[in-house]
Amino acid sequence: MGLFITFEGPEGSGKTTQIRLLADWLREQGREVLTTREPGGTRIGEAIRSILLSPEHTEMCAEAEILLFSAARAQIVRQVLHPHLERGGVVLCDRFADSTLAYQGYGRLLDLATLRQITAFATGGLVPALTICLDLPVREGLRRKQGGDQVEWNRMERERLDFQERVRSGYLALAVSEPGRWSVLDALRDVDVIQAEIRLRVAALLP
Repeated sequence: MGLFITFEGPEGSGKTTQIRLLADWLREQGREVLTTREPGGTRIGEAIRSILLSPEHTEMCAEAEILLFSAARAQIVRQVLHPHLERGGVVLCDRFADSTLAYQGYGRLLDLATLRQITAFATGGLVPALTICLDLPVREGLRRKQGGDQVEWNRMERERLDFQERVRSGYLALAVSEPGRWSVLDALRDVDVIQAEIRLRVAALLP
């Protein structure tokens, strides 16, 4: 069985950059690395992503949102993640099931126990060996987004500041509840410093 690593964190925390750097490092060592994202990663998942993140869909209720996220997740787990892991590869995923607990649980205030049941069904019980949480203040993350090359903010990024603060608090609470799986890193530091710390944690898990 391969190694499944997920990256979580508030908006603008630098997940994409850190995943790319880690993937390059692992490939240099001869590892078979798959990088993917949630929602997405499959044809069906990308179609669902466009619905979920479109700024036009402001009327979407929280219950519909969680079910759409879960549908995309079920597809990527069975079509992409399991086959790659069964071949002994490494999967680096930009967000996974913990995002549901942070965004729809802590952010939308949906019942966490119910969300865990839905998520377990969608994932078939697949849990990352390591979850890297890149943490930074919400205002700083949004400032980074605003200063980037992104033309339009998606529906989740446009949420109110109090929602984004609850999401960040949710991530930190989840990390405290499972310290053996989570690694919370200060995303305000230099990119290379963060990457070096990530590599240390990943190296300890490599066969």
